Amino acid sequence: MEGLVMAGQLILALSILVSLHEFGHYITAKWFKMRVDKFYLFFDFLFPIPTVLNFSLFKKKVGDTEYGIGWFPLGGYVSIAGMIDETQDASKLAAVPEPWEFRGKPAWQRLIVMLGGIIINLILGVVIFWGIRYNSGNNFITLSEVNKQGIYAGKLAQEVGFKSGDKILEVNGKVPVRFDEVPKLIMEDEAKYTIERDGEKKEVTLPSGFLDQLANGKKGEFIQEGLTFDVKEVLQNEGGGGAYKAGLDVGDKFISIAGQPVKFYQELSPILEKNKGKSIPVVIERKGNLDTLKMSVSDEGKVGFRPNVLLKDTHEDYTIGQAFNAGFVEAFTVIGTNLKGFKKIFKGDVSASNAVSGPIGIAKIFGGVWDWGKFWFLTGLLSMSLAFMNALPIPALDGGHALFLLWEMITGKTPSVKVQEIAQQVGTFILLGLMVFAFGNDIFKIFK
Repeated sequence: MEGLVMAGQLILALSILVSLHEFGHYITAKWFKMRVDKFYLFFDFLFPIPTVLNFSLFKKKVGDTEYGIGWFPLGGYVSIAGMIDETQDASKLAAVPEPWEFRGKPAWQRLIVMLGGIIINLILGVVIFWGIRYNSGNNFITLSEVNKQGIYAGKLAQEVGFKSGDKILEVNGKVPVRFDEVPKLIMEDEAKYTIERDGEKKEVTLPSGFLDQLANGKKGEFIQEGLTFDVKEVLQNEGGGGAYKAGLDVGDKFISIAGQPVKFYQELSPILEKNKGKSIPVVIERKGNLDTLKMSVSDEGKVGFRPNVLLKDTHEDYTIGQAFNAGFVEAFTVIGTNLKGFKKIFKGDVSASNAVSGPIGIAKIFGGVWDWGKFWFLTGLLSMSLAFMNALPIPALDGGHALFLLWEMITGKTPSVKVQEIAQQVGTFILLGLMVFAFGNDIFKIFK
C-alpha cells in the first residue's frame, strides 16, 4: 500500500509539472500563431524513438491539435509544426517554411516559445511556496530560546573571539527578539557584541572589514543558533548505513564522536569529515544511560540519520505580501541549491551516485503517507528543479534550443537543419544516459 501511495504522489506531481510546462510552450506558440500538432502528457511512443510503439491511452483532436495521454510515463511534449525536437526528425520538414511553422517565425518569438515551459515552472514554484508560506506563516527562533544552550561559533566567528556556547545579550547596545535579527544589526564595520560566557559578561568587537568577509560567501562560518538535537530517523540505505549497522536508535543523543564532545548538530560535520572511511567510537545517551557504539563513516563523511532539532519555534502569521516575498526567496533558493550541488559534483566533493535520484528515489522522498503539505512542498521543489534542469544548455532540452536561437539572434545566421538534427540526437543520447543512470542508481540503492 505504501508503494502505491508513493507512486501515486509522484505521478500526480509529475502530471501537474509536465502538463503546465508543456502548456507554457503551447500557449506561447498559439500566441504567435504557430500550429501545434500535438499536446501530450507522457509520451505516446518509446522514448526517444518517435516511430516505435505509437499508441496513446487517450486522445482527442480539437482543431489542428491532438490532445492526449501517452503510455510511456516519463515527461510529455508539445509537437509544434516546423520544429526539430524529440518527436520528429528534420527529414520531414518542408524545404520552404510555412507562415504557421515554428521555423517560419522570427528568432525572438521562437526563443519565447522555447522558454515558455521554464517560465511556467518558475511561476508555479513561486506560487506554491507563496501559498505554503501564507498557509503556514513564519516560524522563527527567539534569541532567548537560543540562549538556553548558546550559539554555535563557526570558523570565522572563532577567529574574532566567539566560542560555541556563548550567549548573546546585546548587539550594538540593542537586544534582538529574534535570533535571525542578530546579523541584521551589524550595521557598522566595528559592530560590538555583548556576550555571556561561563557566567561572565564579555565583549566581542568585529574588526574593520569584517562585513566584506561575510558578503564574500562566509556567512555559514559566522554565528548560528546552536542546534541541540537527538535522532529523528535512522537511514538504512544512506551514509553507508553506518548509523543503522551500529545500532543507533530514534531518540538517542550524541555525547561525543571519535573522542570529541558534541553538543550541537553543526559540530557533527567537521568531525565526520576528518574521519571519512573510518570506524569510530560514538558515545550516545539512551533513556538516561550512556552507551558506546562503533560507527562506520562513509567516504562522503556521512553516517545516515536525520536529526530532530530540539529548539522550539515561535510562530507568526504572514500577510499575502509578506508570504509572497518569503515564497519568492524560498523558491529561488532551490535554484541556488541546484547550482551548488552541480558545483560539488564537478569538484568531486559529492559523488553523482549519491546526488542523483530517479523516479524511485523521488517517490521515496514523498513517502508512504499522503501528506498534502509535504506533497505541495516537494512539488514546488520539483517545479523549480525542473526549470533549472531544462535551462541547462544541453541539446534536446529547452536550454539547448534557446542557445541556438541566441546564436542566431546575435550572429544573424541560422544553424543548418543538419547541425540542429545532430545536436538533437546528441542531446537525446545524453538524456537517455542520465535516465538509465538514475534508474540504475535507484535500483542499486534498493539492493545495496
